[in-house]
Amino acid sequence: MIKVDDIAYVRFQAPDLDKMEAFLSDFGLATAQRDANALYMRGQGADPFLHVTHKGEPGFAGVAFKARSLDDLTALAKSQDTKVEALDGPGGGKVVRLKDPDGFTVELVAGRETMQAAAIPPAPLINDARKQPRQNTPKLVSQGASHIKRLGHCVLNVSNFRASEAWYKERFGFITSDEIKLSPEFALGAFMRCDRGDQPADHHTLFMLGTGTPKFNHAAFEVIDMDDLMSGHDLLKEKGHEAKWGVGRHILGSQIFDYWRDPWGHVLEHWTDGDLMTASWGSREATPQDLMGVQWGMKMPPNMG
Repeated sequence: MIKVDDIAYVRFQAPDLDKMEAFLSDFGLATAQRDANALYMRGQGADPFLHVTHKGEPGFAGVAFKARSLDDLTALAKSQDTKVEALDGPGGGKVVRLKDPDGFTVELVAGRETMQAAAIPPAPLINDARKQPRQNTPKLVSQGASHIKRLGHCVLNVSNFRASEAWYKERFGFITSDEIKLSPEFALGAFMRCDRGDQPADHHTLFMLGTGTPKFNHAAFEVIDMDDLMSGHDLLKEKGHEAKWGVGRHILGSQIFDYWRDPWGHVLEHWTDGDLMTASWGSREATPQDLMGVQWGMKMPPNMG
């Protein structure tokens, strides 16, 4: 077993790359590379790309995670009787491709070149009931698309949660953060994070939900802060894109969220202010009500899953 360090990117197929590029630009991603058959989009961080669209029939085409070294790729390839290949797209690098129990393509990547990250503005001073440090300084929020820092997590609906859980943990070292229990004997799914030891990781990098029908659920991209999220919300609404769920604050993971559909119905999320946990935080149990509930904001729509 190796231990992945983070999520890298998600892949899709779509018949119209122009249409996808326009939506993703409004969503806050920038074109990193494009040709007649593939579109690579990046955020403002150092990753060379976060979202890939290949020309074809619309659908989900896979998720990739970051290995800690090229040696980990070699070890995984050997243990799974497969090979290390050259990675497509900007940044180069190497990749190992696997199929999970439901046939989803899962990639492990390493050796990619990093890009120059955009400078994130310093945290603004905030006046609230506790203290008022911002004086003689009006607050002006930048208008336009959200500024995406990175890809944070992917959610998959799976046919058999326990089988998929074992497969991902055995190969990538994920730790359960919150397991969703329908009863003491039955788990519906789990939020799983990377095992970084004493270094904090997102509350979840992968969430699997045992619905019985395998499909892509959503992918989530971190933005600068709540003002940035709301500015992006306004732009997406103005441009006529389809809102899915938000704005609100989750119970599990705590993040502020805003979900949108791309032109072919794939759900992408903006989020900010999520929980971080070290390995020592361990694992907890939660209820479906915790999963579906919000601390504030829009309630989960009935067709979210």
